[in-house]
Amino acid sequence: MQSENKPLYMVILEDLKEKIKSGEYLPDQQLPTEVELAEKSGVSRITSKRALIELEREGLIYRKRGSGSFVKKQEIYIESDTGTSNANRIISMILPYMATHESDYITGASDYLDDKGYYLSIHNSNWSRDKEKELLVRIPKNGSSGIILYPISTISNIDLINAIYWNDYPIVTIDQYFEGIPITSVTSNNFEGGYEIAKQLLEFGHERIAFVSSISIEFRSSVRDRYQGYCNALKDYKIPIDPDLIVSDFYRQVDETNSKTFYKSMIASLIQAGVTAIQVEHDHLAVDLLKNAIEMGLQVPGQLSIAGFDDHIIAQHVEVPLTTVAQDYNEIGRKAAELIVNRIERADFSPQKLQVPVRVVERESIGMQTVDDQASVKSV
Repeated sequence: MQSENKPLYMVILEDLKEKIKSGEYLPDQQLPTEVELAEKSGVSRITSKRALIELEREGLIYRKRGSGSFVKKQEIYIESDTGTSNANRIISMILPYMATHESDYITGASDYLDDKGYYLSIHNSNWSRDKEKELLVRIPKNGSSGIILYPISTISNIDLINAIYWNDYPIVTIDQYFEGIPITSVTSNNFEGGYEIAKQLLEFGHERIAFVSSISIEFRSSVRDRYQGYCNALKDYKIPIDPDLIVSDFYRQVDETNSKTFYKSMIASLIQAGVTAIQVEHDHLAVDLLKNAIEMGLQVPGQLSIAGFDDHIIAQHVEVPLTTVAQDYNEIGRKAAELIVNRIERADFSPQKLQVPVRVVERESIGMQTVDDQASVKSV
């Protein structure tokens, strides 16, 4: 099947292009499936799928979810002077890492884009500022129609984000938003989540509530909004915000060799300051604090209540199941896809900051603290 040392997918691609342009495959006619192409050509399904993806990128075919690939009418396909199609239907999503929740972003976005005839490509910045910058520079040059960006931070690569905005290139951020740059974003209602967790702790009678974040409060808009929700709840309950109970920006100080010592020292210091509850920026850190508190002999929630954020699967499978805040990642991905398609296709599109509702998931890690518990905790 291979010819002149061309990649196998290119051989399939050129064969299909020739049949489309010669009229062997007519407009709106269905092409062979990935499986049929693979069997006919003696290649893997991945290879045949790539050939169909490239045909879609060039504007020669369109896909119907659950039905297959079909030939586009020729008037839709317009060659530029460089020989490439101006009907590029690719949206690129940049994520900081790949895990369960990130796959939900992808599913939500791809489900919507499939129905609209767009293809979603996925890129991983791996929490690297430089890698994110490289992707933000390269993707527009490679012909992608737009970017859905989960930023590593809302204080990083600001110069490049500004350039993308002023170049009028379609971009939508998820999880976070950039202050002062009018680009569209889709986030969870982090303020409401932070407020509701703090409110529950306050209604259980806690007045000394710590807010703990491994990164600085200003590093991500999501963390900043959760913190603001916490502050607002304390204000509504007439409790002053004590700066000594805000612990943040310590992730550089913690590694596998010292984490237990570091977290136990933090917990002991907070307890000495009269803390009876800890509101944590995300579930992974909340679980680390919970496990170390139990190892210290503390009763959770009897002597110390702990709450997280994200409703990660680990929140359910820890010694004391964690109260947390659930985000609708699938809906965030779907809304981001819808908005970037509108941004691409509508001349009258205006930037939006869309917030998706959250919900508190109540489990066993928070509760009332009795007088006996308050007395015994001082000896820890």
